[in-house]
Amino acid sequence: MTETDIADCRDCLCLASRKAARAVTAAYDRRLRPHGVRTTQFTILTMLMLRGESAVGELAKTLGMDRTTLTRNVALLESNGWAESRPDAADSRAHIVSVTGKGRALVRAALPDWRKAQESPSAAFGPNGVAALRRLAATVIQ
Repeated sequence: MTETDIADCRDCLCLASRKAARAVTAAYDRRLRPHGVRTTQFTILTMLMLRGESAVGELAKTLGMDRTTLTRNVALLESNGWAESRPDAADSRAHIVSVTGKGRALVRAALPDWRKAQESPSAAFGPNGVAALRRLAATVIQ
């Protein structure tokens, strides 16, 4: 292995995507902080509002998260009264998660700040960059 081989690591797509993801997440977190919710939790709540109650495994797959991370976040949402979970009637090992009225109210209150957070990276990436990012996410998740 040569120094040139190692220098290629400067162009690592994984590093670049992780840095971009952290920067974008931080921008959303700053906007959502006054509402007491983090970006990941807000995303879970909005997905539950869009999809309706969902099994943890299916929700994790939709969000591109592992089940453990989702379960930890659902526990935080439940402790704030924003979501609730119950065992699946068909499979007691599985859990069904739903958003509560308090969670819906939080999303409605935070949505204007989420929209403001959406503007900055959208402007920075431009329409083509946003489209490429969405294509990348769709490709990687599947």
